[in-house]
Parts: sequence; structure tokens; C-alpha cells
Amino acid sequence: MTDFKTLDDLGDLTGKVALVRVDLNVPMQDGAVTDDTRIRAFRPTVDQLSQKGAKVLLLSHFGRPGGRKSSTLSLSMVVGDVEKVLGREIMFVPEIAGDIVAQSLGIMRAGEVAILENSRFYPGEEANDADFAKAIAANADIYVNDAFSAAHRAHATTEGLAHLLPSYAGRAMEAELKALSAALDNPVHPVAAVVGGAKVSSKLDVLTHLVGKVDHLIIGGGMANTFLAARGVDVGKSLCEHDLADTAESIMDAADKAGCTVHLPYDVVVAKEFKTGAPARTINVHEVAADDMILDLGASATEALGDVLKTCRTLVWNGPLGAFETPPFDEATVALARTAAALTQDGSLTSVAGGGDTVAALAHAGVTEDFSYISTAGGAFLEWMEGKELPGVAALRG
Repeated sequence: MTDFKTLDDLGDLTGKVALVRVDLNVPMQDGAVTDDTRIRAFRPTVDQLSQKGAKVLLLSHFGRPGGRKSSTLSLSMVVGDVEKVLGREIMFVPEIAGDIVAQSLGIMRAGEVAILENSRFYPGEEANDADFAKAIAANADIYVNDAFSAAHRAHATTEGLAHLLPSYAGRAMEAELKALSAALDNPVHPVAAVVGGAKVSSKLDVLTHLVGKVDHLIIGGGMANTFLAARGVDVGKSLCEHDLADTAESIMDAADKAGCTVHLPYDVVVAKEFKTGAPARTINVHEVAADDMILDLGASATEALGDVLKTCRTLVWNGPLGAFETPPFDEATVALARTAAALTQDGSLTSVAGGGDTVAALAHAGVTEDFSYISTAGGAFLEWMEGKELPGVAALRG
């Protein structure tokens, strides 16, 4: 996956203009950014381009304005927070192409940084319009993509520009691609995948792809109930997609043929109601009552899964094992995450995790710093787990 250029391939950029696609689609409340993770992610790229003397123009979308300008979705709102993280003054340019951008570049000195207006204010962005991309490219010398989280979209600023300018992966993009390559493209076996979450229907393509790639498929969350039901287990009033029983069976059959072991829980934590501190008990999966809800994996199943991870060299994790936001139904996720973190720190396991719920669950377990790599990309990470080619990545390979 190193068939793309990085910032290492760039020399002195004094007087050159670098268009850098970043992800400024950050959560905000009362006019301030509430989580600056995505801003911190692109700082190394901006710093290095600036040190090389480039005039750096940051490109991003923000929200879903639907191709129309909206004062509440202007990227001018994030300038102050970006300045704080980057530790420098940032110019805001209220356009994305044309004379106003050219005039702003005339004012900027080598090494300075500006943020262009929300790319989704323009219909040409999501349409990946060639003329729109050319208009943006006209003001620049190189293109750098540092937004893996937007790489699954074939838009003008994620895909179109890469065909018009010399193109490079930024540091965050480079790190993400190397980590993902190590996890599924060229992993060290045995490989385990943890796939959790509420519904099998949202992860069908992931599961179908993974059974041909991994040695152990660990299924948790609500989707485990669907697989248990397909195996004839009465899951009571648990979240379950009974209409997908045949699909679950076909995934298990495919796993058998591929030599992949599917791990389903044999003990589970149940409660009569789903709320914090609800009376819960751990039982065998065959003892679930009609009014029980399965809300987590039991301690024995969790310990057995930990033993599986001890035999593996690579782990890919997407989705929690139980209803982790509501204690005590977080125990399996926390315990297995800590086992994976300890194995990673020992040097015996390469662990890559991603997806919104996953990031939150691993933060809850206190292991964010201990995995090999945690991707903050949601849709792009899932599409990568489905084995799909991401347009923004493919374009970098030219």
C-alpha cells in the first residue's frame, strides 16, 4: 500500500501553493469545537508543508449544506479553534476558487496557512464536477490528501483534484493506510476480527468480506443475538433481526469453507429492562427467558475470547461487544479491550480499531493509547473493512 507519494517526496516548496484536503467536519456547540481530534490529526502535515515554504490552503466540507451557502455552516466558525491547535494565525478565505483565492494568495507569505470556504457550499463538490475541480486546482501547485475519513467519497476535493495536480498523502493519511495495510491487506496470521454493534444488516458486507480474510471472527453486540437465533437459541426479547437468520447461516457456512472460526457467546448477561444499574445476571445462552434481554457477553465467554487473542498476531476491531454506554453492560467490551491492549503493548499483537462507537468504547476502556492504531474514520473505515476501493485513496495511486 506504499504505491503513493508522501511528504517525503517533496523538496523545497517556497513560493508553491499546497491544497490540503483535511477533515474539519468537527462537532460544535455554542460556536466552539467540542472535539479537536481531527484538527490535531492534520497538524503534522500542515507544519511540514509550512516548514518547506508552501502557502497552505486547507480544504474541507462542514455539515450538509446541500450545495448552497449557509452562514451557520461556514468554515469561518472553526478558524479560532484551528489557530489554537496549530499555534499560528490562520487566514479565512470566503471562497474556494477564482479571483478571491488568488488575491488572498497574493497577500500570504511563504509558510502561512489559510482555510478556504466549505466545499459543500458548491454543487460541483459532491457531483465531482471536472470544471469545478479545475477551478480549484488553478490556484495551486500540489495537492495533499490528509482526510482518510472522507476518502470513501468520490467528490471534487477528495478525488477530482488528485487527477489534476501532483498528489501526495499527508501524514495522517499515510499512517492510516500503513496501519490498515498491516491489518488486512498483508497481515501476520493468525488474524482475529471483533465485529459488534446493533444490527447484522449494517455490517453484512463487512462480515462477508472478513470470513475470507481472518482466522477468527468474534461477533458481539446485538448482531450476536441474530446469529444465536439462527442457531436455534431462544434470545427472548433481545434486539434481534430474526428475518436475517438465513443470511447469518450463510455467513457461518462461508466461514467454515474458508477455515475461519466464528465465535459466538455461550454465556451472556441478561436483564429484564435496559437501564443503568438494572438487575442483571449471567446465564448460559440456552437459559434465556422469554422476557430477558441479552445486553452483554458473560465473563466466561469474554475470558475465552481473550485466550483466542493470545494465539493471534493481528486484530481488527469494529463495534462494541455489549451495550457499553450503560453499565454494567460494558464489562465484556472493557475486559477484552484491555486484553488486546496488553498484548499490543507486549509486542505480540498488532491491533487496529475504528468506527464511531468503537472509538468511544475503547476510550471508555481507557486503552486508546495502547492499540497499534485507532481510526477516527467512520464510513471510510467500514468500507475498507468491506474490501471496497476508496476513491480518495485510489486517486492518490494515480
